[in-house]
Amino acid sequence: MTKQAKTTALVTGASSGIGAIYADRLARRGYDLVLVARDRARMEALAARLRAQTGVAIDILQADLAEAADTLRVEARLREDESIGLLVNNAGASLGGGFLHADADAQDRLIRLNVTAVTRLAAAVIPRFVAKGEGSIINISSVMALIPEMPSSIYAATKAYVLTYSQALQAELGPKGLYVQAVLPAATRTEIWARTGRDVNAMQGVMEVDELVDAALVGFDRRERVTIPPLPDAGQWDAFEAARFAMQPNFGQEHAAERYRG
Repeated sequence: MTKQAKTTALVTGASSGIGAIYADRLARRGYDLVLVARDRARMEALAARLRAQTGVAIDILQADLAEAADTLRVEARLREDESIGLLVNNAGASLGGGFLHADADAQDRLIRLNVTAVTRLAAAVIPRFVAKGEGSIINISSVMALIPEMPSSIYAATKAYVLTYSQALQAELGPKGLYVQAVLPAATRTEIWARTGRDVNAMQGVMEVDELVDAALVGFDRRERVTIPPLPDAGQWDAFEAARFAMQPNFGQEHAAERYRG
């Protein structure tokens, strides 16, 4: 894909892991960057390296996207900075434990980060993208969006929202020039595991973050609506989508299905 000159990408969760690799790869594609995360020191180190290696312009916004005031500051930048043509909604977290003894405050914070911030940041930039007739949003979901049976507490539900939200945005606003990609990683070697008390080195089938982002960007260049880097057989996703679409004409019924009538 050939990027337009002077395009800026705003990347959330950019201090480490997936966000930091997106920043690296986008800088090497010539994007100027706005990096958003809580850890200013790590963003400063990343920015210094990328400026030296690529020569792109990089701004830093220190923000905790689980906090409303910080989210509002990032929203303002997205609304007002006409150079931003790509939003990478990567910031997110997981939550250990199940539902039985869940901490409601911790769940609320996770929803604010994984769902509310994603929605508000996209809402801030969408009117400008649509008015211009172009602009892209990458939303980092998870394969857990498709596996609610796996033990992940409320995390899977938040990522299911991100997937559905991305698909709905693309369906409504794709014809107006907006491109939305949902990326569904599986287990990836990032700090998210340590934060929930798991040893990633003891796990099987963990993808390196560089490989994950590079694959996701192939999907981005192809304008895929949903990109699942670890899925070997794309036909399985196609069949899943076909089954979903096949059900839709049957939803509009005046009466309950025969199997529910005694």
